[in-house]
Amino acid sequence: MNILDLLLSNENKPALNELSRNFGLNEDQTRQAVEGLIPALSRGMQNNTDSENGMDDLLDALRTGKHAQYMEQPNTLSRPETSEDGKGILGHIFGNKQVSRDVAAKVSKQSGVSSAILKKMLPVVASLVMGAISKKVIGGNSAGRVNRANSGGLIGMLLDSDRDGSIWDDVLGMAAKGLLR
Repeated sequence: MNILDLLLSNENKPALNELSRNFGLNEDQTRQAVEGLIPALSRGMQNNTDSENGMDDLLDALRTGKHAQYMEQPNTLSRPETSEDGKGILGHIFGNKQVSRDVAAKVSKQSGVSSAILKKMLPVVASLVMGAISKKVIGGNSAGRVNRANSGGLIGMLLDSDRDGSIWDDVLGMAAKGLLR
């Protein structure tokens, strides 16, 4: 299972429904937007976690953040704090706002969802991605303890679903799946 599959699972349908409501999209538009945005987010996260410090930073963010709330309490997605948290995540993943703008423009062409909506949606989707990873990695661990070796492997598996050591084929597969819908 990769991040896209995790987010689009029936278990997370309430979060996607809230995303639809928040951005005035129907279910199909939301799905296409998420399918278009996730490959870029996965690629950025993979680039960051390729270094030991990057993986440690991600695990620390999962341990200290309250990201799972985005999946467990979908009503939090409409809060300004969620968007601000997502902007911080995007800054860490992409490095600058121009990359986010480029991602929104590219996904707009593929999905038909306006670039303006996607620019606003991207930070919330980034928060959802962290929420999904947090829920999967930390789960019910209320102490927030994270075993780096096990968690790093799980995160790698989420980002590299076929476990071939490269996420590029996974990203291309996710993008193709989104275009064929």
